[in-house]
Amino acid sequence: MTRSIKLFALLLATMVLATGCASQRTPYDYAEFKQARPASILVLPPLNSSPEVAATSGMLSQVTYPLAESGYYVIPVALSAETFKQNGLATAADVHHVDPAKLREIFGADAALYVEVKAYGTSYQVISSATVVTADAKLLDLRSSKVLWQGTASASSAENQQQNNNLLGMLVAAVINQISDTLSDTSFRIAGITSNRLLMAGRANGMLYGPRSPQYQKD
Repeated sequence: MTRSIKLFALLLATMVLATGCASQRTPYDYAEFKQARPASILVLPPLNSSPEVAATSGMLSQVTYPLAESGYYVIPVALSAETFKQNGLATAADVHHVDPAKLREIFGADAALYVEVKAYGTSYQVISSATVVTADAKLLDLRSSKVLWQGTASASSAENQQQNNNLLGMLVAAVINQISDTLSDTSFRIAGITSNRLLMAGRANGMLYGPRSPQYQKD
């Protein structure tokens, strides 16, 4: 009996240790970021890998806030959009292919933020309905063309939805949620949450604080 208890305790300890190791995130290497220390950021129009045509504009309207709150000067989006348009760059893909040195020459920014929207919108799946926004981001130094940081984040309206164990209730709730999310453009709100999770400084493996923040060089 004593031997069985010892074996069980050993097995339990091993499982706890394995779970702890699996949940630990590898610290991000900020060497290039800390050396470059960009002060100004040019946000490029996001690439859209989702079927929702509004994803680019919806995400673009949200990403500047967390960057500014984190201590960076962000080149006005309206200004950069008009500049791209006047130079014949009609799509996000066109803009993303512009040479970094050229972006630096035109806008004078230290770095550029490249965003790709992986998921955007409300999906209906028989007994569930949720609005999901997922995006990847990469911060590129326009002076050296080095990648300073990259990350990914996601948010869903289902995070705050209450669970319903009744099948009929789940079906009705799914339909109601989809209609409500579509009419109220919940994707826009969820895109804001995703942007904050992705770009707000102070998060694990996230962006570093910029020079306009009191936390600058304390992270």
